[in-house]
Amino acid sequence: MTIVRRYEFTDEDWALIAPLLPRQRRGGRWNDHRTVMNGMFWVLRSGSAWRDMPERYGTWQTIYDRFVRWRRDGTLDRIAAALRERLHGGGRIEWEMWCVDGTSVRAAKPAAGARKKTPPRTSRKTTD
Repeated sequence: MTIVRRYEFTDEDWALIAPLLPRQRRGGRWNDHRTVMNGMFWVLRSGSAWRDMPERYGTWQTIYDRFVRWRRDGTLDRIAAALRERLHGGGRIEWEMWCVDGTSVRAAKPAAGARKKTPPRTSRKTTD
């Protein structure tokens, strides 16, 4: 039995995701995909900075570089689509009911009804 830490994939979760990840290319040895994905999710779920990621996942630069690469090449989108499809097939997604939480979205003060600041008046006359 594998001990699963907070924000890490269980064996069952990993079995769904592993086939969707790219195969290792010839050349250098890649860090283990599961360890890398656990590092990514630790950062994303905890809200910490990449540099604050625990060392057990590897160097933060490696994890961040792989995150950027997979985001650009569509790997993360394919994983999200496959997981959405699985939840939809199991009847666990209600497409008609969803919301976006905007509690941390900051609007400009004028958007909340405050007056815009006007430049201060000066008593000096400008000469041409």
